Amino acid sequence: MKKYSLVWSCVFFILFFVLIVLVRAVDVAPVGPADTSVGLSSVNLAVHSGVGMHSALYKLTQITGYLAILLAACFAAFGGFQLIQSRSVRKVDGCLLRLAALYAAVLVIYVLFEKVIVNYRPVLMEGETVPEASFPSSHTMLACTIYLSASMILDRYVKNPRLAVVLRALCVALAVITVLGRFASGVHWFTDILGGVLISGALLCCFSAFLPAAESENDVTR
Repeated sequence: MKKYSLVWSCVFFILFFVLIVLVRAVDVAPVGPADTSVGLSSVNLAVHSGVGMHSALYKLTQITGYLAILLAACFAAFGGFQLIQSRSVRKVDGCLLRLAALYAAVLVIYVLFEKVIVNYRPVLMEGETVPEASFPSSHTMLACTIYLSASMILDRYVKNPRLAVVLRALCVALAVITVLGRFASGVHWFTDILGGVLISGALLCCFSAFLPAAESENDVTR
């Protein structure tokens, strides 16, 4: 199974980079705010015109985004507590160390695409005078990686099986709500959302491939 996870990670990475090439090279036109160039402009414009702009959904995804950051902070605090208690990185749960690496990768990708602009937002946000970078959708990437990675490891830390199922379902629901809400809010092009989903898929498959077996964990579930 881990081998297939790595294969799928590579597939998602390749699709992500193919999408970047398409966005940068195909049907590029100055159709964004302040005449910013947009790749795959016909598709992006058609989808954006059909979806429109919905501020309520934008605010909803802001909330689910903050909840994702809070969830990540909880896992980070848990790992930090284990590190302080044991005074050794080797004694921190393997899942938490890999989770930290996943969060670090998300941060690096976010900073990278703030500097390397692929697309700008289709709208000027409140208080902004120039368009912001919008590819890949950072909210999509954040929600997918944090919520779905949490759903993969919750049963290692939640002893009640029913509660673990409920929490996993909640994590998946929040990820889906954030992605669909961000898409429907109209603050991103379609390709921004797609890029966020693809890079999240790549990171999550890689994370899954390197997760230690549950029975080998020296964690709170024992």
